[in-house]
Amino acid sequence: MKPTVMILGSAHLANPGADVFNLKMDDVLAPKRQAEIEHLVQRLKTFNPTKIALEVDEARFDAEVQANYQGYLNGTYELKRGEDEQIGFRLAKLFGHPKVYCVDYFPSDDPFWALLGELREAFGRDLEAIAKANNQVHLLYSPPATEGKMVQDADGTTWIEPDKYESLLEMYRRLNQSEALLADHHQYLREARIGVGTQYPRANWVSHSWYDRNLKIFVNLTRITESADDRILLIIGAGHVYLVQQFLVDSGDYIVENPLQYLGEEGEE
Repeated sequence: MKPTVMILGSAHLANPGADVFNLKMDDVLAPKRQAEIEHLVQRLKTFNPTKIALEVDEARFDAEVQANYQGYLNGTYELKRGEDEQIGFRLAKLFGHPKVYCVDYFPSDDPFWALLGELREAFGRDLEAIAKANNQVHLLYSPPATEGKMVQDADGTTWIEPDKYESLLEMYRRLNQSEALLADHHQYLREARIGVGTQYPRANWVSHSWYDRNLKIFVNLTRITESADDRILLIIGAGHVYLVQQFLVDSGDYIVENPLQYLGEEGEE
């Protein structure tokens, strides 16, 4: 008997604009979206999680998250738009969990990670120029046309704006298809190839930041595992799923369940 983990790959419902490319969500606090979230939670409920893990850095935010969750349990806190609260808090409350678990690793006050953040921004600005100079534009990310059009804010944040309404259940089915998860992973490997000679602009970031962060998320999941009976639901940005799942499977210590078996078939509501 081994503990079980299920990873729900998600878009960021609160539109923080923190990713290189961000799916633009409409207001999930609107009544129609709230009904969709309740329906999604009821489907995920059948996984019977013993713990809910969130894409939140424990060192910086755990105290705030636990206080908010306790307020939600007591009826004194209104859920914000993020998937950690809209889905995570709701599920945890349904099962009477005393707390939720922050398992991300993103300490912005760590000098090493602060430097990586600066490098990421610099390489992000220069990446297109380097790719053009070396006939490598084909390696740059381009979202599938079916997902919508790409637009950029004045501050440089890039958004993918859907061209049609998609229910949250449909969105989560799409994001968690194995082909979509693999495509996300492939993109990091493609962009890592940009550069020539001693130039490794994206490879440096992918190896020193992306792989490091996801490996530590895996380690944090092991640290909250207390018994073979644990059934941990991790709610995290879809781009993380492939690597974290790979680490879990390769460790040999976990059963990894697929969320699609709880989300149902395409077209089914």
